[in-house]
Amino acid sequence: MELKHEVKSSVKDGDLIAKRREQIVEGAVRLFKEKGFHRSTTREIAKAAGFSIGTLYEYIRTKEDVLYLVCDMIYDQVQHRLSGIADEEPTIGGLRRAIDAYCRLVDDLNDEFVVMYQESKSLPPKALDYVLEKERAMTALFESLVRDCADAGELRIPERAIPLAAHHIVIQAQMWAFRRWTVQRMYSLDEYIEYQTEQLLNGLVKPEAAD
Repeated sequence: MELKHEVKSSVKDGDLIAKRREQIVEGAVRLFKEKGFHRSTTREIAKAAGFSIGTLYEYIRTKEDVLYLVCDMIYDQVQHRLSGIADEEPTIGGLRRAIDAYCRLVDDLNDEFVVMYQESKSLPPKALDYVLEKERAMTALFESLVRDCADAGELRIPERAIPLAAHHIVIQAQMWAFRRWTVQRMYSLDEYIEYQTEQLLNGLVKPEAAD
């Protein structure tokens, strides 16, 4: 059962909370990227978000709450962008669209992904457990897509290897952020998606000539 980490707020307006927390996340990501999580203070986070320190504490309680919000926002975006694809008929085309959508999400949230994976270890245990659970759920979405394609006869992959294939898809997409210092200089995003998808689905071995 999912145990969602609660970030408490003294504000009652749900829409205002969402708006202000989006501003907090945006400012915090820039700050964490520049200074790192541990070297950043809540006062600096407030300034980066355009708030006073008092206003900041109306929407979060701790610096770890801010880091949690960064992680949770990423997974909400994954669910939003990929959930429709997961409900389609199991085809290679659907799997390709899911890979494409996830790669483009990583491109949109380059800094957020880097901050999440560099700093999530600083979360308190309950929040970290929740983030890891969301990470497993994200990978499970691709696992389901791969399994459905295999069951439909569109992929030849043993059952035992399906979870590994799902992890492979997730990591290959995220490499666009983690190794952006080199891959984004070598390839356009469209090229990166094309080459990665072909390698993921077709491998590197040259097909044998038909008799």
